[in-house]
Amino acid sequence: MLAKELARLREASGKSLGDLATETTYDRTYLHKLETGVKLGSPEVMAALDKVYGTGEHLGELWELARSDAVKDKYRHFMDREKEATMRYEYACSTIPGLLQTEPYMREQLRTARPRDENELDEQVAARLGRQNLLDGDDAVEFRAVLDESAVRRPLSDPDEWKQQLDRLLELAELSNVTLQVLPFSAGLQHILGGSLTLLWLPGGRNIAYTESAYSGDLVEDPTDVEQLRLSYDLLRDSALSPRDSVALIRTILEAGAPCESLDSTSAPPPGGSRATAMPTAATA
Repeated sequence: MLAKELARLREASGKSLGDLATETTYDRTYLHKLETGVKLGSPEVMAALDKVYGTGEHLGELWELARSDAVKDKYRHFMDREKEATMRYEYACSTIPGLLQTEPYMREQLRTARPRDENELDEQVAARLGRQNLLDGDDAVEFRAVLDESAVRRPLSDPDEWKQQLDRLLELAELSNVTLQVLPFSAGLQHILGGSLTLLWLPGGRNIAYTESAYSGDLVEDPTDVEQLRLSYDLLRDSALSPRDSVALIRTILEAGAPCESLDSTSAPPPGGSRATAMPTAATA
């Protein structure tokens, strides 16, 4: 629908792809791929085209629908549910969760998946950035994340961009609806260390889970399986540093300027007292 509407609007306007390229600064070949459905595009290019055609936010709204339709069914269903969730628990095994990433972090991570070109990379970044609004506004989700220590020690290739990412984590940790904890190496093995886990609390008390590896994801809705994952998450979270000590560790890594060196995670200043303070269990939160 989006591709056909793009083609229809250009034909109705009497403009050539060359004209459109001049007015929007986007490459003619890229614009052609949008009209033929080869490329999804991004909010930025849709805003530029809406401006040229005088269509308000029409193409931007169609892009949102097209983005949802372009992802795999299970992940699409998860994306629909995450918009409804009132509370979200997440564990990230080796990278910063998407909701907490800076744009440079996204670009470096997504580029390792070898996108076909920069336009495809831009589309993937735009889609991920668009989901971060879940943390903003009056109806922002209550978000609690446990980050494996490897996630806050694995740097970007650019030291300044890595500093921006750590600064971003510290800023988000100050939000009233965001709680961050770090699972230190010293905590040892845990049941869900091999992948990432997201638990969603939906209106009415229903819970669902989403487990993910580099190339696959699984939406879990069976109450028994979700309860088992909740228990695993509770045990892992209770082994993590307290939120205050987690922030202290991130700040220590930031100030050290050498995230890959073997800094002792237990050396982080203990401003809050004990190293691992348990948060309320999922059942009582």
